[in-house]
Amino acid sequence: QVQLVESGGGLVQAGGSLRLSCAASGSIFSINAMGWYRQAPGKQRELVAGITSGGTTNYAVSVKGRFTISRDNAKNTVYLQMNSLKPEDTAVYYCNADWGQMGYDSWGQGTQVTVSS
Repeated sequence: QVQLVESGGGLVQAGGSLRLSCAASGSIFSINAMGWYRQAPGKQRELVAGITSGGTTNYAVSVKGRFTISRDNAKNTVYLQMNSLKPEDTAVYYCNADWGQMGYDSWGQGTQVTVSS
């Protein structure tokens, strides 16, 4: 199994920046891809950014050019650098790992990001 622990959320003013971290442990060799999702109150969880084991990245249209996903293989950690934050970025952000041949999902506990106007 894969366990995920997120950190780095908080309160920031519009236009500011935050960096989220997601540390993976367990069967990390079996991870196919990792990603960041977010869920705002009353809305469905949505993909924000993803990165494959080969390093290919993808982003939601709403964050492209403002957010950057990256990874540090030595630390088994994935980051989400969020710049030019907007109030509409306010949500609980979850780290996700797709792992194993069957494509199992693991989720972190979530971290709150609040952007004030």
